[in-house]
Amino acid sequence: MSRTGPPMADTTGNAGSYWDPLWRIDVRLTVVERALLRSWPVRRLAFVAHAGASAVASTQSTSRLEHSLGVLALTARFAPDDEVARVAALLHDVGHLPLSHTLEELAGWDHHELGAQRTRLLAPLLAEHGIDVQDVLDVGSGTRASVLSGAPGALGVDHLDGLVRSASAHGRTRAAPPATLARLEVVDGCVSCDVATADDLVAMVADEARLHCSELNLVTTTVVRRLVTLLLEDAPAGTGADVAAMTDDELWALLLASPSTAEGARALRRDPGAWRVVDVDDPASTHGGVVSTLRRLYLDVPLVDGTIPRQPHPAHADLPAVPWTYAVVPRRAAGS
Repeated sequence: MSRTGPPMADTTGNAGSYWDPLWRIDVRLTVVERALLRSWPVRRLAFVAHAGASAVASTQSTSRLEHSLGVLALTARFAPDDEVARVAALLHDVGHLPLSHTLEELAGWDHHELGAQRTRLLAPLLAEHGIDVQDVLDVGSGTRASVLSGAPGALGVDHLDGLVRSASAHGRTRAAPPATLARLEVVDGCVSCDVATADDLVAMVADEARLHCSELNLVTTTVVRRLVTLLLEDAPAGTGADVAAMTDDELWALLLASPSTAEGARALRRDPGAWRVVDVDDPASTHGGVVSTLRRLYLDVPLVDGTIPRQPHPAHADLPAVPWTYAVVPRRAAGS
């Protein structure tokens, strides 16, 4: 039996190339990309779950590093000679907190701001290879046009990789990712395709939004945010900066060791199905309930014939309006 890639998808860069197992793209790594893969800001992403807290209760085990390498692979396919865009693709998620979006905005955290700070720390390494860190930041922010910067509402390379990678982990892809990729092009940073392929992608966008609205995701996210809030309330000043730089395993170790969070952290890891979501007006929400708000959904869609299909798309019709405020309660309090 012949194979189309190496026996292992090596993320160290030492082999000089990276074979992306999702898209089946063989990326010949540049010298600076190999150096970045050995830097801690990038390497740390191997220990941060792309799915955030819901990774403890689902089959999605993809790391932020896998996703970042996937975005690099797509950038190398669509803009192989744009060295700055390739670097920006590899670095675009270095600002993520432990458990990714789970802790976003808690304690004033913003992964875009943290990402810019961490990217600037890599300025000497980038300069060694003739790359200005500001150019990388400009690509990341969209100030400089590239394959990574698109129009509002249009699906971009970053969200394309995250969308299809998540769909693959949950068995939701309509076609094999390489077959889908063969039907795509990128126009001014926007993914563009034919009607049939767009329908497949839009269906995956809707499914991904339903994942974010699911009880499993809302429960795990809300409980972890509550635990980290308790942790920071009892911790010495400056602990927030330490937490923001942690990996997932380091955060879990801290939560499991801290008196104010140990019991809750153990309970969530052992039985994440012990909670449920109820309406904030439900009487059960007053019995140990934690109120939270889902503030946004990612509903970007691909271009068809150079234009964004009408919004909201019919496939998104059954999604809840956001912001959506809800309560997470122990199942015994919800009567089940």
